[in-house]
Amino acid sequence: MISEEYLAHEFAKIVDRMHPRLGKLLQSCYVKVVEFSVKRLRKRLYYITIYCPDHLIPELHAEKSLLKDIAENMGLVDVTCLNATKLLRDPLSQLKQENPHLWMELYWIATHFK
Repeated sequence: MISEEYLAHEFAKIVDRMHPRLGKLLQSCYVKVVEFSVKRLRKRLYYITIYCPDHLIPELHAEKSLLKDIAENMGLVDVTCLNATKLLRDPLSQLKQENPHLWMELYWIATHFK
């Protein structure tokens, strides 16, 4: 089985190769493959989540169809873009306790790529 980290890395590499400008934007983001299980259908679906600083959200949403095409060609279901800055500032978020590694990655992205 191919690891989720490998898939995320390959996705970013393919985007960089096919659309260099978009690949440059992804270098300022944290790309992660997320598993979604549908128990009733007994299926596991995978999609790309792109955590990015708030100033990159409009640019990524404008290119979402390109990102989705690449993801679908890799066998992934969809692409979602999440605002890393808002996730860090959410007072009800348990992300820091539940996944400290992801929290640190998001903190680095939100503070270093302004």
